[in-house]
Amino acid sequence: MNAQTEPDLQQVARRVVELLPAVDDWSLRITDVATETFSVRRDVVEPVQLGRDSGVMVTVSDAGGMGYAATSDLSRAGLADAVERARDWARLAAALSLFPPAPLGPSRVRDAWEAPVARPWSDLDTASKLQWLQALNRRMKLHNAIVDWSAGLGYQRRETLLVNARGSEIRQSQQTLVPWLRAVANRGGETQVRSFGPDLAGQGGLERLDLLQIDAQPERVASEALALLDAPECPAGTMDLVLMPGQMTLQIHESIGHPLELDRILGDERNYAGTSFVTPEMFGSFRYGSELLNVTFDPGVPGELASFGYDDEGTKAERQWLIRDGVLLRGLGGATSQARSGLPGVACARASSWNRPPIDRMANLNVEPGQSSLDDLIRSVEHGVLMDTNRSWSIDDSRNKFQFGCEVGWRIEHGELRELVRNPGYRGISSAFWRSLAGVGRRDSFRVMGVGTCGKGEPNQMIAVGHASPPCLFRGVAVFGGTDS
Repeated sequence: MNAQTEPDLQQVARRVVELLPAVDDWSLRITDVATETFSVRRDVVEPVQLGRDSGVMVTVSDAGGMGYAATSDLSRAGLADAVERARDWARLAAALSLFPPAPLGPSRVRDAWEAPVARPWSDLDTASKLQWLQALNRRMKLHNAIVDWSAGLGYQRRETLLVNARGSEIRQSQQTLVPWLRAVANRGGETQVRSFGPDLAGQGGLERLDLLQIDAQPERVASEALALLDAPECPAGTMDLVLMPGQMTLQIHESIGHPLELDRILGDERNYAGTSFVTPEMFGSFRYGSELLNVTFDPGVPGELASFGYDDEGTKAERQWLIRDGVLLRGLGGATSQARSGLPGVACARASSWNRPPIDRMANLNVEPGQSSLDDLIRSVEHGVLMDTNRSWSIDDSRNKFQFGCEVGWRIEHGELRELVRNPGYRGISSAFWRSLAGVGRRDSFRVMGVGTCGKGEPNQMIAVGHASPPCLFRGVAVFGGTDS
């Protein structure tokens, strides 16, 4: 499809409905995504990237089988071919199905959901966006030891229309901004990196740039990269650990989000991304963390990266407790996985594109605030390290044993924040780590963040997920520096 052509989603839906044969059940998911990416590196404007991706997924259920087919050819002939292939796959699957097909979406839901935008992306023209990035980029070149420096801004507009045989029509619209700054410092054999974003991606318009105070960040990012060149290595040993929201994002993602996916627990990811240490029997009783651990699935947080009104199976999105007072209550599974497993789930069946089926995905997965200020957390540490911003991760195929590295750390002694340390890292076992949770920051330290590059499924689906958290304190963690990893 021409990059400048915007399809009429309802017109496409009408064409498909006209072509559908008599079947037991059907649904259509039509998606149109426009993207723009701007970047400046080492004071050089890189080529602007513009993209457009539109298509339709046709799902058919008939005689006990379910099949689907997708196409970006939105002509009558292209849509007719997709309909025929979906019906044929349903017939072939009927003799091989392991469980009856679930209903393809809700009945008679007609709704529209749109992420709020205060300042439209179009308020700034291309030249103005590039000039702004150029100015940010120049400000990071503080010293000759800064050998690489870049600034960028990505934008996405996603429109989705879900229509089914039960009379439902659900339209959703999301706009996302992804900013980033990155400075690389080098002296001799030592290289250090500090960054700002892209884990600060979120939904909204240009107002997010002011909300994140990006104009105040270039010198800080570059100066911290330079300071890390002279910083001592992170101390090694068993000690207390304070994680800032920038690292909590990764910790939540890998050691809570992925292990709680019901399709993973059922074995669907076994051949690709592994299984989970969580078993079906654990829900309702397993102590996942200390009593301070409270985790919600909350797709209604304004501005968070994976906010939405309905998932891609048409289930209405609602806030749910996954872990409350440390006890595991609910998994991350959409309607299909809930029917298969008999376990409670959430509205999280999501597809990365028109040519992928919905699978169980994280959305906005958040650690709820506690009662401590950041100063309270630091004051309660006799010997430890504060860490921020992930730079490396490793976790086993059951999402249990992990080792993570951060860009930056600060040593804590006798309740006081001391000097900067470089190459900080820590390791642990998921449930034991969360049970060591000894302090959770207050609402005023709660930060909404996100990850735009979560991969899962065969064929792979790259999707955006949101995570929010305050700073958190963990006791007795195995901490190490770069030379002890």
